[in-house]
Amino acid sequence: MTDRRLLLRAVLDAAIAAAHPNVILVPHLPAAPRGRLICLAAGKGAAAMAAAAERHYLDVFKFDPDRLIGIATTRHGHRVPTRCVEVIEAGHPVPDEPGRESTERTLRLAQSAREEDLVLVLLSGGGSANWIAPADGITFVQKQQLTRSLLRSGARIDEINIVRKHLSRIKGGRLARASRRAEVVALAISDVPFDDPSSIASGPTVPDQTTLADARAVIEKYDLLPDEAIRHALRDPQNESCKPNDPCFARTRLELIARPRDALAAAIAAAGKAGYEIIDLGADLEGEARDVAANHARLALQARSERKRVAIVSGGELTVTVRGNGRGGPNQEYALALALALNGESGIAALAADTDGADGGSGVASDPAGAIIDERTLSRAKSRGLDARSYLGNNDASAFFAETGDLLQTGPTLTNVNDLRVILVE
Repeated sequence: MTDRRLLLRAVLDAAIAAAHPNVILVPHLPAAPRGRLICLAAGKGAAAMAAAAERHYLDVFKFDPDRLIGIATTRHGHRVPTRCVEVIEAGHPVPDEPGRESTERTLRLAQSAREEDLVLVLLSGGGSANWIAPADGITFVQKQQLTRSLLRSGARIDEINIVRKHLSRIKGGRLARASRRAEVVALAISDVPFDDPSSIASGPTVPDQTTLADARAVIEKYDLLPDEAIRHALRDPQNESCKPNDPCFARTRLELIARPRDALAAAIAAAGKAGYEIIDLGADLEGEARDVAANHARLALQARSERKRVAIVSGGELTVTVRGNGRGGPNQEYALALALALNGESGIAALAADTDGADGGSGVASDPAGAIIDERTLSRAKSRGLDARSYLGNNDASAFFAETGDLLQTGPTLTNVNDLRVILVE
C-alpha cells in the first residue's frame, strides 16, 4: 500500500520534471537583440522561466544587464530569485489588484519597445488570471465577479478564455499589438487541451479566431447574469480580438516548449519501468470530474477482474459544476468520486493532481495539488464518521481528504502542463 503511494508520487514527479523551465527553456531562446531585451512573463512558471532566461543571456552570452528589463507576473507563492526581471505575485484563479497593476506596467513596457528591441514573452498556465487589464468601460471588480461566475459554472477553460479575450486590453493578441514596433518571440508551456496557442494565457501574442458573438454565447450557455457594463462591452466592436490579418503579427512568433503530452509520456515511462502495462487515455481529456471518474473506475474494476497489472494514465483538464459551498478543485473531486465508485476494491490506488501544485484552493502556496486514494480511503472516512457522498455533493473534497489524510501537497512546482491522473491496478 505505502509502496503504491510512493510510486504514484514518483510518477507525478517524473511528469513535472519533464516540463520544468530549467530543463526545457534554454534550447528555444532566441539570439540576443541589438537593442534591449524586454522579458514579459505570466503564469505559474513565469518567475522560473524568467530566471532561466536571465542565466542564459547574462551568464552564457554575457548580455549587458543594463539592457535586460522586464516583469514576471506569477501566482502568489511562485516567486524565485531574479536579477533584472522584476517578479510580482498576483491572484489565481481570481485576479487581484497586484495582477492588475503589474499588467498595466507590462503593457507600458511593451509599448516602449523599439525596432531593435526583442520582446521575449514567457507564458505558462495561470497567465490568464495573472495578466488582468479590463477593457474600457468595465471595472476590475466586474471582471473579478465574472471570473468567479465562470469558474463555478462548469465552463471549459477554452470557453472561459473566449470571454476573457473579449474583455481585455492584453489578451487575444493585444500584447503583440502593443509591442508592434519590435520583434516578439513568445515561448509557451501549454496547459490546455489540444495545445491551442490562442488559449494559453488567453493568447496575448497570437491571432484569435473567436468573436464577440462566441463570447456572448458562452455567457448565455451557462445562464450567467453579468453586469450591464459587461454585456455592453461584449457588443462593442472595439473589443473584438486581433485577427490573423492584423499587421501587429508581422514580426511575431510563438513556440510551444512543453505540452501536457510530454509530461504524460514521462509518467507513462515511470509507470512502465515499475512493471505496469499502460492504458493511455490521452493528454486531452475533458468533462465533468465525477463523470470521468465513474468511467475510469469501470476500467480499473474490469482490469482487476481480469487479473491485469495496469496503470491507467490520463491528462487533460476536467471541470466541476459547483452546486455546494465546499472546497476543492477538479482533481480532488475526481479522486473522491473515484473512491466512491471503486468502493474499497482491494489492489487499486490512484492519484489525481494538477502539475502546477495547486488544485483549486484559496490561491496560496500551501493549496493541495490533488489527492491520492486507495482501498482504505473510505474505511478511514467511515471510522471518522464521514459520509463521502455528502462531501461530494457539497463539492467539499478538500475537507474530506484532509480528514482521511489523502490530500496531496507538493507546493509550487513552477510549471504547469495541466492535470495528471494515474490509477494503479494490481
